[in-house]
Amino acid sequence: MIPLFVDCSGKRIIIFGGGEVASRKAAYFSREADVLVVSRSFSPKMSTLPVQRRVLDVSTVSDEDIAGITNEAFLVIGTLPDPSSNNRIGAICKNQKILFNNAEGHAGDVIIPSVTGGDNYTLAISTRGSSPALSRFIRQQIEMHYPALDEMVALQHELREQLKRIEPSQVRRNAILREVLHDKALWEILEKDPDKARVELKRRYLHV
Repeated sequence: MIPLFVDCSGKRIIIFGGGEVASRKAAYFSREADVLVVSRSFSPKMSTLPVQRRVLDVSTVSDEDIAGITNEAFLVIGTLPDPSSNNRIGAICKNQKILFNNAEGHAGDVIIPSVTGGDNYTLAISTRGSSPALSRFIRQQIEMHYPALDEMVALQHELREQLKRIEPSQVRRNAILREVLHDKALWEILEKDPDKARVELKRRYLHV
């Protein structure tokens, strides 16, 4: 599996199943994509999400009916409690050359990772489905130990642009950027007061 970041804006995502897992997947994609959830029932959370819902019991319809639903999808997700039903949908998607993620059953061709991020970065963590709990643990550790990570990304970008103007040596520019990343005191200031951190950075690294 090759990790990718994909622009899903306007793309059709179809989720089979209406439970809690389906709700989490729907919440994940509905910010950008056109999401359709297909199930015979839906969790209360689903009603709060900007998704389309279609009432259908997959076990009562033919493969042709399912293929008609998935036909123009970019990605299909199986979250039904019965693995064989998810596997059936996955096989149909494979014949249609449509990407498939399986929450319960045979592995599909897409893994949805545990994600953390901010305005300036996104980190995706996956154990290839072997341990979702470990993926969450790693995400939580990053969030706990680097609460100012979003601000540091912004600070690094600003510093990099400033260094391009005043420091001709790329080797020296890279060295300064690394020094800032390893500056524990600056991380602490950045967490409490980003503006003060910028002043401190200019004083210590740009001599302004």
